[in-house]
Amino acid sequence: MRRRTLATAAAFLFLASPSIAQTPPVETVTLEQAVERAIANNPTVAQAAQGIMRAEALLQQARAATLPQVNANFVALLNSTERRFDDVVTSPRMQGTFSASASMPVLAASAWAARNQARDQVEVANLSTADTRTNIAVATGQAYLAIIAAKRQVDVSMRARETALAHLDYARRRLEAGAGTRLNELRAAQEVSSDEARLEVTQLAVRIGQEALGVLMAASGPVDAASEPKFEVPATIDEAGWMALRPDLRLFAAEERAADRVWRDSSKDWFPTAVASFDPQALVPASIFTSARSWRFVVNFSQPIFDSGQRRATRSIRESNLNVSRLALTGLQIQARSEVRLAQDTVRTSERAFNSLQTAAQQAQEVLNITNFAFQAGATTNLEVIDAQRQARDADSAAAVAQNTLMRAQLDLLTALGRFPQ
Repeated sequence: MRRRTLATAAAFLFLASPSIAQTPPVETVTLEQAVERAIANNPTVAQAAQGIMRAEALLQQARAATLPQVNANFVALLNSTERRFDDVVTSPRMQGTFSASASMPVLAASAWAARNQARDQVEVANLSTADTRTNIAVATGQAYLAIIAAKRQVDVSMRARETALAHLDYARRRLEAGAGTRLNELRAAQEVSSDEARLEVTQLAVRIGQEALGVLMAASGPVDAASEPKFEVPATIDEAGWMALRPDLRLFAAEERAADRVWRDSSKDWFPTAVASFDPQALVPASIFTSARSWRFVVNFSQPIFDSGQRRATRSIRESNLNVSRLALTGLQIQARSEVRLAQDTVRTSERAFNSLQTAAQQAQEVLNITNFAFQAGATTNLEVIDAQRQARDADSAAAVAQNTLMRAQLDLLTALGRFPQ
């Protein structure tokens, strides 16, 4: 009879709860699938990838400045009358000039250096996009874990509600039998109402997490977490190894190398330049002073001599940029080492805390069982039962929070080591 009453009450609450009965089905994915789709579809990653296209276009421009250039021209001349000198036409009334120019730098140290500098910027753009992918992956992992954590709290709230419903059913049966009091029934009903409110709040938290995960994955709707992920934390940590894996450190190192190349190439601004050009020309019709076909070959040399300190100032600016890049890399390395140490300590502490809170939750459940048995035997009051229910619920909730904290610490450690995403 008691089981039938509990089943009926649970079914009624399940059907009556709008957050459960009216929630549309959502897509479920694993953590690996969520990260893969977020990296592939998130607009932030696509925006970062445009930086690669821009850097490659700038490299093409820098390369084109050191390659041959060919231009063609046509000039049509129409005079009011033709010009003559002793019956000889010196300038016809209509005349067309076809000319071309082919030029190429034969000595351009500064332009060649700019080409290499642009190639460095392509590498920086690629590493910047990789860093953005990592950030999106980490945000996706955190949103995934938030859903798992919210679901654990839903389970805690549902178990607490079931326990409170059982106590309410017992209080009502005692009242109907004349052995209980209305006060005991109201106290039990109050606990059920409180647990139902907590259940609604935790279910909303799940929904919020699903929407956040769907946004990161650029999905058309909310996305649910399929299962709890397993993070494999390495037993030994090699600093040189994880520093080479972190995309942010690789990005800052590439920026430092690029700034160093720009600074070292400053001396090439004083190098001489030379441009060779070949200019053929055709004149139709020819005149008495110009031939119908002609060409010229020119080599133009240029050497900077005095610029009132402009190149020296440019070199100082580049040196300043190099120093900023070096300091930024040093600061990030210090921060990265701190992140790894702190993440290791957090994982160890979270493991111990989770084990302790898991034991506390088991103990609280045993206390609740003993208290229920004592209450049914008449040895305690329902106040002690309700207090034991709350203690068990809070202990379960704390254990769930500790478990989520441990998983987040493991994710943070893998991220600090450059091992997430794989």
